[in-house]
Amino acid sequence: MRRYQILLPLLFNDGTPVPEHLSVGVIEALRSRFGAVSYETNVIRGHWVHEGQFFRDDLARIFVDVPDLPEHRAWFIEFKERLKRDFKQLDIWISTFPVEIL
Repeated sequence: MRRYQILLPLLFNDGTPVPEHLSVGVIEALRSRFGAVSYETNVIRGHWVHEGQFFRDDLARIFVDVPDLPEHRAWFIEFKERLKRDFKQLDIWISTFPVEIL
């Protein structure tokens, strides 16, 4: 099994709030595709600099555990591009790592 974890922005890069329907759409897309999704409701804060400009992020952690298959990896690579466009982000952080389910 492999976990895909998305740090989903709650703010656009200009600091304005992301409409809730965008976040709900991500959760529904993952649930629809993989049958389950988990997310945390606490806010993760991030600070970063890009080309000399400071950004502050408020993020939600969303994750899904799926069979470790090449087609799932390919789907997440495409999904990331959609998220970057929909959330108007320079980048979206998606990490992945193996998990062992007991």
